[in-house]
Amino acid sequence: MYLALKDILRLIHPILAVLVVFPLIGIVVFMAWQTRQRRLQVAAEGKSKIPPVVGQEHVQLGRWLAAAVVLVELLGISRPMLDRVMQDQLWQTVPFKLTLIALLYLATIASLVLLYRARPKRWRAVFATLTGMGIVILSYQDLAILQLANPAIYRRNEEWLLSHFYYGVTVTLLMVFSLAIIQDIYQDRENRWRTVHIVLNSIALLLFVGQGITGTRDLLEIPLSWQEPHIYQCDYANKKCPEPPPAKQSRGTLPSFPATPSPLALSPSRE
Repeated sequence: MYLALKDILRLIHPILAVLVVFPLIGIVVFMAWQTRQRRLQVAAEGKSKIPPVVGQEHVQLGRWLAAAVVLVELLGISRPMLDRVMQDQLWQTVPFKLTLIALLYLATIASLVLLYRARPKRWRAVFATLTGMGIVILSYQDLAILQLANPAIYRRNEEWLLSHFYYGVTVTLLMVFSLAIIQDIYQDRENRWRTVHIVLNSIALLLFVGQGITGTRDLLEIPLSWQEPHIYQCDYANKKCPEPPPAKQSRGTLPSFPATPSPLALSPSRE
């Protein structure tokens, strides 16, 4: 088997994204389109063949999508940190820092749960802010834990417009914001919050497409665990890797030469 446990853990994030997040995106986008078409048809003709329950299903699936995106994001940023913690046994050198990070994870998840349950506008704003702050702070903890020593952290600060990391953080914050304004959308008579919702989630949809592209690209650049010591010695800018050392010949053995045919075998036979 070519996949070690470390490699399998790396695949959990993309597997959940493919099996859970992206199917939900397609369903939610379809429901959103159906909801808007029904609203326009009712406004123009007074009735629509699209069932009214489509709006409720869109909201419910959207809430599931937001939760899935946040959890997949937290999982994606946790795996490399946990890998470095286990590799360097950081619980012995920086136990206080690791404790704070663990508490921050719990606080972020708790804030997300409370955001789902909150009804007053003030508390929705508070829990959405706390959830967003937790996501951003945790996303940058590899600077403190990993110290940018692992090239598998694809932040790509020099080309952040094509960064899977920045796309992921941004789209996660947009999902949290969408959760916070659900009730405002239905209470706003002038549809200002609905317009904000449509614009921001259209941007989120584009970012999801970018996530699919950049995530696939990054998977191609992550080597298997047993390949890391060799791959990370390569010069990525010039696309060159060090030459492998020549094979050492053991003592007491004669060098091997390619077999050559005998001259007699090449001469024509005499009859």
